[in-house]
Amino acid sequence: MSAIFIGSEIYRGSSYGRAHPLAIPRVPTVIDLARALGWLPRETYRVSPRAKPAALEAFHTPAYVAALQAAEHRQEVSPAVRARHGLGTVSNPVFPEMYRRPATAAGGSILGAELVAGGGHVYNPGGGTHHGFADRAGGFCYLNDPVLAILRLRALGMHRIAYVDIDAHHCDGVEAAFRGAQDVRLISVHEARRWPFTGALEEDADGAALNLPVPRGFNDTEFAMVLEEVILPGVEGFGAEAVVLQCGSDAVAEDPLSRLSLSNRSHWAAVRALKAICPRLLVLGGGGYNPWSVARCWTGVWATLAGHEIPDRLPPGAEAVLRGLSWSRAAGRNPPGHWFTTLADAARPGPVREEVRDGVRSLRARLV
Repeated sequence: MSAIFIGSEIYRGSSYGRAHPLAIPRVPTVIDLARALGWLPRETYRVSPRAKPAALEAFHTPAYVAALQAAEHRQEVSPAVRARHGLGTVSNPVFPEMYRRPATAAGGSILGAELVAGGGHVYNPGGGTHHGFADRAGGFCYLNDPVLAILRLRALGMHRIAYVDIDAHHCDGVEAAFRGAQDVRLISVHEARRWPFTGALEEDADGAALNLPVPRGFNDTEFAMVLEEVILPGVEGFGAEAVVLQCGSDAVAEDPLSRLSLSNRSHWAAVRALKAICPRLLVLGGGGYNPWSVARCWTGVWATLAGHEIPDRLPPGAEAVLRGLSWSRAAGRNPPGHWFTTLADAARPGPVREEVRDGVRSLRARLV
């Protein structure tokens, strides 16, 4: 099967609110860039279905799904619902598509699982909402589509599934869902001492997880070491039949909600390497709060997954897509020229610090 891109127009114009980090366009820009580059012919694009409540209840409680639907319908929540389910908060506000949008992302990831079950590679950039819990929203995530995708792979007969997460924030919701699981291995590389303040090196989720918190300034050289010495052997040694990769772009240097220093080349390297070792790969989006760095990173993810050559200089149509973006933060008032004209960041190499080496050694010892 050729690589498949799952998208939806529901993301276009939908926003968590003007002051929210997710006020920016993300998936629509990736779609527009990929089309401008000729990378999204009709046969490779699938419209994401909206997951029905019964499908969501494979993980989420019926009471929570009903509360989320009711909150969208009424455009308000009671104090009791806010306290119990985490809806109507600063992080997870009430907004017009607060049920339909995450249910569409979840439907895309469930469809992605079904498509890769027979072999192949699928990209759902609207997915990756890894902070959702069974009965509660958290961290901009109303539903947990990575969990739903893994459960669907399980139901389709996959006996060993690897979940790799390179978002700047730890995948607390996914880890909670699969604590102690023997058929799922979680590998998370995330910024140390960053919300949600979980995923410590010694935390193994009762044997299901390999957590690597990394220091501020985490660079491409350090990521390459982690990829070669932890992520790939962690997946191969587990004998994974399928891999779900959460590819949050907030680990890229220009993101406002982390202090890591990766180029988008590290994300593409992870996609390339996992694609080479596993016949079934589902790639999801995730965090990312700079509209240019998200668009450039995730469009390059699709190019890597689908086998397209990334040009040194974008053609005029693609450049126009990037020049059409705006951002209310200070960095958006005078963006550097390469945010308009290229996809690939300059590489960001650096020293491999002892803190990273120690973490890698610790996890390697568990893999033996």
